[in-house]
Amino acid sequence: MISSQVAARGRVLRLGALLPLAWAVVLLFVPYAFLLVQSFWRVAGGALTPDFTLDNYRRLIGTSLYPRTILYSAETALWVTGFALLLAYPLAYLLAFKARRHRELLYFAVIIPLWVSYVVRAYAWKIILGQHGILNGLLLSLGVIHEPLSVLLYSRWAVVVALTHIYTPFALMPIFAVLESIPPSLREASQDLYAGRWRTFLHVTLPLSLPGVLAGATFAFVLSMGDFLAPQLLGGNDSALMVSNLVWSLFGVAYNWPLGAAVAVVMLGLTLALLALTGAIERRGQTR
Repeated sequence: MISSQVAARGRVLRLGALLPLAWAVVLLFVPYAFLLVQSFWRVAGGALTPDFTLDNYRRLIGTSLYPRTILYSAETALWVTGFALLLAYPLAYLLAFKARRHRELLYFAVIIPLWVSYVVRAYAWKIILGQHGILNGLLLSLGVIHEPLSVLLYSRWAVVVALTHIYTPFALMPIFAVLESIPPSLREASQDLYAGRWRTFLHVTLPLSLPGVLAGATFAFVLSMGDFLAPQLLGGNDSALMVSNLVWSLFGVAYNWPLGAAVAVVMLGLTLALLALTGAIERRGQTR
Protein backbone atom coordinates (compact mmCIF):
# COMPACT_ATOMS: atom_id res chain seq x y z
CA MET A 1 0.00 0.00 0.00
CA ILE A 2 2.74 2.41 1.00
CA SER A 3 4.90 1.45 -1.99
CA SER A 4 2.00 2.09 -4.38
CA GLN A 5 1.43 5.53 -2.82
CA VAL A 6 5.13 6.34 -3.15
CA ALA A 7 5.10 5.22 -6.78
CA ALA A 8 2.00 7.30 -7.51
CA ARG A 9 3.57 10.33 -5.83
CA GLY A 10 6.73 9.81 -7.90
CA ARG A 11 4.68 9.75 -11.09
CA VAL A 12 2.93 12.97 -10.08
CA LEU A 13 6.27 14.65 -9.36
CA ARG A 14 7.70 13.52 -12.69
CA LEU A 15 4.58 14.78 -14.47
CA GLY A 16 4.89 18.10 -12.65
CA ALA A 17 8.53 18.36 -13.71
CA LEU A 18 7.60 17.66 -17.33
CA LEU A 19 4.84 20.28 -17.49
CA PRO A 20 7.20 23.31 -17.80
CA LEU A 21 9.09 21.49 -20.56
CA ALA A 22 5.84 20.71 -22.34
CA TRP A 23 4.72 24.34 -22.11
CA ALA A 24 8.10 25.48 -23.45
CA VAL A 25 7.79 23.10 -26.40
CA VAL A 26 4.21 24.13 -27.18
CA LEU A 27 4.62 27.87 -26.71
CA LEU A 28 8.22 28.39 -27.85
CA PHE A 29 9.75 25.55 -29.84
CA VAL A 30 6.75 24.76 -32.06
CA PRO A 31 6.06 28.42 -33.06
CA TYR A 32 9.76 29.05 -33.72
CA ALA A 33 10.02 25.86 -35.76
CA PHE A 34 6.99 26.86 -37.82
CA LEU A 35 8.46 30.35 -38.28
CA LEU A 36 11.70 28.80 -39.55
CA VAL A 37 9.85 26.53 -41.96
CA GLN A 38 7.68 29.37 -43.22
CA SER A 39 10.75 31.52 -43.92
CA PHE A 40 11.57 29.15 -46.79
CA TRP A 41 8.13 29.50 -48.40
CA ARG A 42 7.12 32.04 -51.01
CA VAL A 43 4.11 34.11 -51.99
CA ALA A 44 2.58 33.25 -55.36
CA GLY A 45 -0.57 34.86 -56.68
CA GLY A 46 -1.23 36.54 -53.35
CA ALA A 47 -1.22 33.23 -51.48
CA LEU A 48 1.35 31.41 -49.35
CA THR A 49 2.96 28.58 -51.24
CA PRO A 50 4.93 25.93 -49.30
CA ASP A 51 7.67 25.66 -51.92
CA PHE A 52 11.20 25.51 -50.59
CA THR A 53 13.19 28.57 -51.65
CA LEU A 54 16.06 30.70 -50.41
CA ASP A 55 14.77 33.83 -52.13
CA ASN A 56 13.65 35.42 -48.87
CA TYR A 57 17.13 35.23 -47.38
CA ARG A 58 18.71 36.36 -50.65
CA ARG A 59 16.40 39.36 -50.69
CA LEU A 60 17.11 40.07 -47.04
CA ILE A 61 20.86 40.11 -47.62
CA GLY A 62 20.86 41.61 -51.10
CA THR A 63 18.55 44.57 -50.35
CA SER A 64 20.06 47.42 -48.36
CA LEU A 65 16.78 48.17 -46.55
CA TYR A 66 16.87 45.16 -44.26
CA PRO A 67 20.53 45.28 -43.10
CA ARG A 68 20.20 49.05 -42.66
CA THR A 69 17.07 48.63 -40.56
CA ILE A 70 18.70 45.97 -38.39
CA LEU A 71 21.78 48.15 -37.84
CA TYR A 72 19.59 51.16 -37.08
CA SER A 73 17.63 49.15 -34.52
CA ALA A 74 20.82 47.78 -32.97
CA GLU A 75 22.31 51.27 -32.68
CA THR A 76 19.15 52.59 -31.04
CA ALA A 77 19.14 49.62 -28.66
CA LEU A 78 22.79 50.32 -27.76
CA TRP A 79 21.94 53.91 -26.85
CA VAL A 80 19.04 52.71 -24.71
CA THR A 81 21.23 50.09 -23.04
CA GLY A 82 23.96 52.62 -22.25
CA PHE A 83 21.58 55.16 -20.74
CA ALA A 84 19.68 52.45 -18.84
CA LEU A 85 22.91 51.19 -17.25
CA LEU A 86 24.00 54.72 -16.38
CA LEU A 87 20.73 55.16 -14.50
CA ALA A 88 20.33 51.64 -13.13
CA TYR A 89 23.80 51.04 -11.66
CA PRO A 90 23.91 54.09 -9.33
CA LEU A 91 20.33 53.41 -8.24
CA ALA A 92 21.12 49.75 -7.57
CA TYR A 93 24.28 50.72 -5.66
CA LEU A 94 22.30 53.19 -3.57
CA LEU A 95 19.66 50.60 -2.78
CA ALA A 96 22.19 47.86 -1.97
CA PHE A 97 24.70 49.75 0.17
CA LYS A 98 23.35 53.15 1.21
CA ALA A 99 19.58 52.96 1.68
CA ARG A 100 19.40 50.84 4.81
CA ARG A 101 16.29 52.19 6.44
CA HIS A 102 13.88 52.64 3.52
CA ARG A 103 15.36 50.14 1.06
CA GLU A 104 12.12 48.28 0.36
CA LEU A 105 10.19 51.50 -0.14
CA LEU A 106 12.78 52.89 -2.57
CA TYR A 107 13.00 49.61 -4.46
CA PHE A 108 9.22 49.59 -4.72
CA ALA A 109 9.31 53.16 -6.07
CA VAL A 110 11.80 52.10 -8.76
CA ILE A 111 9.83 49.10 -10.02
CA ILE A 112 6.33 50.54 -9.62
CA PRO A 113 6.34 51.82 -13.25
CA LEU A 114 6.22 48.15 -14.28
CA TRP A 115 2.72 48.04 -12.77
CA VAL A 116 1.56 50.66 -15.23
CA SER A 117 0.58 49.61 -18.73
CA TYR A 118 3.31 49.90 -21.33
CA VAL A 119 0.90 51.79 -23.61
CA VAL A 120 0.22 54.36 -20.89
CA ARG A 121 3.94 54.98 -20.33
CA ALA A 122 4.60 55.37 -24.05
CA TYR A 123 1.68 57.79 -24.46
CA ALA A 124 2.89 59.70 -21.40
CA TRP A 125 6.13 60.52 -23.19
CA LYS A 126 4.15 61.63 -26.21
CA ILE A 127 2.30 64.08 -23.95
CA ILE A 128 5.54 65.26 -22.31
CA LEU A 129 7.49 65.79 -25.55
CA GLY A 130 4.65 67.04 -27.76
CA GLN A 131 4.68 70.49 -29.34
CA HIS A 132 2.07 71.60 -26.79
CA GLY A 133 3.31 69.19 -24.15
CA ILE A 134 4.65 69.55 -20.64
CA LEU A 135 8.31 70.08 -21.55
CA ASN A 136 7.59 72.77 -24.13
CA GLY A 137 5.23 74.48 -21.69
CA LEU A 138 7.92 74.48 -19.00
CA LEU A 139 10.58 75.89 -21.33
CA LEU A 140 8.18 78.59 -22.54
CA SER A 141 7.25 79.59 -18.99
CA LEU A 142 10.94 79.85 -18.03
CA GLY A 143 11.69 81.98 -21.08
CA VAL A 144 14.22 79.49 -22.43
CA ILE A 145 12.39 79.32 -25.77
CA HIS A 146 9.95 81.69 -27.44
CA GLU A 147 7.96 79.14 -29.44
CA PRO A 148 7.29 75.42 -29.00
CA LEU A 149 9.99 73.07 -30.24
CA SER A 150 8.83 70.53 -32.78
CA VAL A 151 12.08 68.53 -32.69
CA LEU A 152 11.41 66.94 -29.31
CA LEU A 153 8.79 64.53 -30.61
CA TYR A 154 8.91 62.24 -33.65
CA SER A 155 12.65 61.77 -33.50
CA ARG A 156 15.07 59.04 -32.70
CA TRP A 157 15.96 60.61 -29.36
CA ALA A 158 12.34 60.66 -28.30
CA VAL A 159 12.32 56.89 -28.84
CA VAL A 160 15.59 56.50 -26.90
CA VAL A 161 14.29 58.55 -23.96
CA ALA A 162 11.02 56.61 -23.77
CA LEU A 163 12.67 53.20 -24.08
CA THR A 164 15.28 54.15 -21.47
CA HIS A 165 12.52 55.03 -19.03
CA ILE A 166 10.59 51.86 -19.83
CA TYR A 167 13.49 49.38 -19.62
CA THR A 168 15.69 50.86 -16.87
CA PRO A 169 13.88 48.77 -14.18
CA PHE A 170 14.71 45.61 -16.17
CA ALA A 171 18.39 46.60 -16.07
CA LEU A 172 18.25 47.57 -12.40
CA MET A 173 16.78 44.37 -10.96
CA PRO A 174 19.63 41.95 -11.84
CA ILE A 175 22.28 44.53 -10.89
CA PHE A 176 20.64 45.09 -7.50
CA ALA A 177 20.34 41.33 -6.92
CA VAL A 178 24.06 40.80 -7.57
CA LEU A 179 25.17 43.83 -5.54
CA GLU A 180 23.04 42.73 -2.60
CA SER A 181 24.61 39.26 -2.68
CA ILE A 182 28.19 40.57 -2.38
CA PRO A 183 29.46 39.57 1.10
CA PRO A 184 30.07 42.68 3.22
CA SER A 185 33.27 41.06 4.50
CA LEU A 186 34.92 41.52 1.10
CA ARG A 187 34.35 45.26 1.06
CA GLU A 188 35.35 45.50 4.72
CA ALA A 189 38.56 43.57 4.02
CA SER A 190 39.40 45.97 1.21
CA GLN A 191 38.93 48.93 3.53
CA ASP A 192 41.00 47.21 6.22
CA LEU A 193 43.83 47.04 3.68
CA TYR A 194 43.64 50.85 3.40
CA ALA A 195 41.84 50.88 0.06
CA GLY A 196 39.68 53.94 -0.42
CA ARG A 197 36.08 53.90 -1.56
CA TRP A 198 36.97 54.23 -5.23
CA ARG A 199 39.61 51.49 -5.15
CA THR A 200 37.19 49.23 -3.29
CA PHE A 201 34.54 49.95 -5.89
CA LEU A 202 36.87 49.44 -8.89
CA HIS A 203 38.62 46.31 -7.62
CA VAL A 204 35.93 44.60 -5.54
CA THR A 205 32.38 45.84 -6.11
CA LEU A 206 32.45 46.46 -9.85
CA PRO A 207 34.10 43.16 -10.89
CA LEU A 208 31.74 41.16 -8.67
CA SER A 209 28.72 42.99 -10.06
CA LEU A 210 29.57 42.38 -13.73
CA PRO A 211 27.23 39.35 -14.06
CA GLY A 212 24.33 41.58 -13.04
CA VAL A 213 25.50 44.32 -15.40
CA LEU A 214 25.66 41.84 -18.28
CA ALA A 215 22.21 40.49 -17.46
CA GLY A 216 20.73 43.98 -17.19
CA ALA A 217 22.39 45.09 -20.43
CA THR A 218 21.08 42.00 -22.21
CA PHE A 219 17.54 42.67 -20.97
CA ALA A 220 17.66 46.33 -22.04
CA PHE A 221 19.20 45.60 -25.43
CA VAL A 222 16.98 42.69 -26.44
CA LEU A 223 13.76 44.33 -25.25
CA SER A 224 14.49 47.69 -26.89
CA MET A 225 15.72 46.01 -30.07
CA GLY A 226 12.38 44.27 -30.47
CA ASP A 227 10.20 47.13 -29.29
CA PHE A 228 7.32 48.01 -31.53
CA LEU A 229 5.03 50.58 -29.95
CA ALA A 230 7.43 53.33 -28.83
CA PRO A 231 8.98 53.79 -32.30
CA GLN A 232 5.50 53.82 -33.77
CA LEU A 233 4.22 56.50 -31.39
CA LEU A 234 7.32 58.64 -30.86
CA GLY A 235 9.58 58.09 -33.85
CA GLY A 236 9.55 59.96 -37.11
CA ASN A 237 9.52 58.40 -40.54
CA ASP A 238 13.02 57.00 -40.02
CA SER A 239 12.83 56.24 -36.31
CA ALA A 240 9.59 54.31 -36.71
CA LEU A 241 11.28 51.95 -39.15
CA MET A 242 12.87 49.65 -36.60
CA VAL A 243 13.10 45.96 -37.23
CA SER A 244 9.95 45.11 -35.22
CA ASN A 245 7.95 47.65 -37.23
CA LEU A 246 9.39 46.18 -40.42
CA VAL A 247 8.29 42.68 -39.44
CA TRP A 248 4.81 44.00 -38.56
CA SER A 249 4.62 45.71 -41.96
CA LEU A 250 5.63 42.54 -43.80
CA PHE A 251 3.07 40.44 -41.93
CA GLY A 252 0.20 42.90 -41.59
CA VAL A 253 0.45 45.20 -44.61
CA ALA A 254 2.49 43.61 -47.39
CA TYR A 255 1.16 40.11 -46.60
CA ASN A 256 4.64 38.75 -47.24
CA TRP A 257 4.74 36.32 -44.35
CA PRO A 258 7.74 34.29 -45.61
CA LEU A 259 9.95 37.38 -45.85
CA GLY A 260 8.72 38.59 -42.46
CA ALA A 261 9.49 35.14 -41.04
CA ALA A 262 13.00 35.29 -42.52
CA VAL A 263 13.65 38.66 -40.87
CA ALA A 264 12.30 37.29 -37.57
CA VAL A 265 14.53 34.20 -37.83
CA VAL A 266 17.59 36.38 -38.42
CA MET A 267 16.70 38.52 -35.40
CA LEU A 268 16.19 35.39 -33.29
CA GLY A 269 19.61 34.14 -34.37
CA LEU A 270 21.23 37.45 -33.46
CA THR A 271 19.51 37.38 -30.06
CA LEU A 272 20.70 33.83 -29.36
CA ALA A 273 24.22 34.83 -30.43
CA LEU A 274 24.11 37.79 -28.04
CA LEU A 275 22.95 35.56 -25.19
CA ALA A 276 25.72 33.07 -25.95
CA LEU A 277 28.29 35.90 -26.01
CA THR A 278 27.19 37.35 -22.68
CA GLY A 279 27.13 33.86 -21.18
CA ALA A 280 30.68 33.20 -22.38
CA ILE A 281 31.87 36.53 -20.98
CA GLU A 282 30.25 35.78 -17.63
CA ARG A 283 31.78 32.28 -17.46
CA ARG A 284 35.19 33.68 -18.38
CA GLY A 285 34.89 36.26 -15.64
CA GLN A 286 33.97 33.60 -13.07
CA THR A 287 36.99 31.46 -13.92
CA ARG A 288 39.44 34.31 -13.26
